[in-house]
Amino acid sequence: MQATVETLSTLERRMTVTVPMKPLEEEVGQRLTRMARTVKLAGFRPGKVPMNLVQKNYGPQVREEVFSNAVETSFSDAVEQNKLRVAGYPNIEHKPFGEADEHFEYVATFEVFPDIEIGDLSAVTIERPAITVTDKDVEKTVDVLRKQRATYEPVKRAAKKGDKVSVAFRAEIDGQEVESTNGQSIDLVLGEDGRIAEFDDNLIGAKAGTSKQFEITYAEDNPSPQLAGKTVSYEVTFNAVAQIKLPEVDAEFAKLLGVEDGDVEKMRADIKESLEQEVTKRVRANVKDQVFQALLGAVTTELPRALIAMETGRLMQAVRTDLERRGTDMSKVNLEPAMFDEQARRNVGLRVILSEMINKNELHATPEQVRAMVEEFAKSFEHPDEVVRWYYADPQRLDEPVGLATEENVVAWVLERAKVTDKKVAFDELMGKKA
Repeated sequence: MQATVETLSTLERRMTVTVPMKPLEEEVGQRLTRMARTVKLAGFRPGKVPMNLVQKNYGPQVREEVFSNAVETSFSDAVEQNKLRVAGYPNIEHKPFGEADEHFEYVATFEVFPDIEIGDLSAVTIERPAITVTDKDVEKTVDVLRKQRATYEPVKRAAKKGDKVSVAFRAEIDGQEVESTNGQSIDLVLGEDGRIAEFDDNLIGAKAGTSKQFEITYAEDNPSPQLAGKTVSYEVTFNAVAQIKLPEVDAEFAKLLGVEDGDVEKMRADIKESLEQEVTKRVRANVKDQVFQALLGAVTTELPRALIAMETGRLMQAVRTDLERRGTDMSKVNLEPAMFDEQARRNVGLRVILSEMINKNELHATPEQVRAMVEEFAKSFEHPDEVVRWYYADPQRLDEPVGLATEENVVAWVLERAKVTDKKVAFDELMGKKA
């Protein structure tokens, strides 16, 4: 085998590979001979089919397999000999296998990974969130847990924010129905997170047994294409209004949260411990995100187009799958590769940088670090030991903890070289609840 490599651009390469025909033809002959011993053909007993018929019926298929394997093997060997790091899949071109004479030749065009040089990180500042979980934070969490376990009791007064209303409604745009409950009642909690504020505001003040008609003109930038810039006419029938009833913070409530003896103070201590664990995770994730952003800023390099295209396709498919799972009519959704270009470039850039850093600086996770990561995962389960055994029962299940533990090594490596300052942060801000 002979291989010559041409540089087409910074990352693109063209490699011409020549493979001698004699060993390939010998391999084809040997395979056909082995097949002839067992092949079945109408009119002949197994193993008695003439070789010329074996060659006629199976020769093209065997030749295709042998030559395809030769391309794959010789390409890998040539890449290794020339110390190339191929990014993505090569484009391989060749004449029909049957036209080859003494030598079989093909041309492979592909991209290689860029050389990565990490810039000076001493000027990088990482702001590590500093936070202490207080009793006030615990009480806020208790309030959330109470609301999650709330019940509702019917009232005869007008509906107000926080009430649950049972309604039937229909909606029209330009006289055409676009949504309806078909006369069936559905329950809505007025003002609940994620609801359309304009819609709920029109329901406040209504009583059970009444109906109401109103219009809402939605903004042009509304996230729903169906509503953006449209005026929607609603007709709503109110069947019931109920007010929230929160459970008391007592022994029964504590038992609901898993405190078997109903000790309320133990319940609060458990909640605080859980919040502190979550804060630790959020701080770690925040710092990691800053580190990764710093690395992207410290490295300027051309990225393989093949990898960007592959990542764009992966992101598009993930969104498509999610929308389909939510029941979206995909015939009305136009997903374009350009929508994912920026995220794809960031993802590819980060992978390329991390891979180079990990290999150059020997930052691969140790078995002890992987074990610690698995045990951390298992803490949130009722039977941690069983979870740990589940992970180690199949090596593939360790891919995630191995990856995360290795990323932690990268973060630690960067923090040793960057300037790290502690920044006081409010609990709600860290937890994503900032007003």
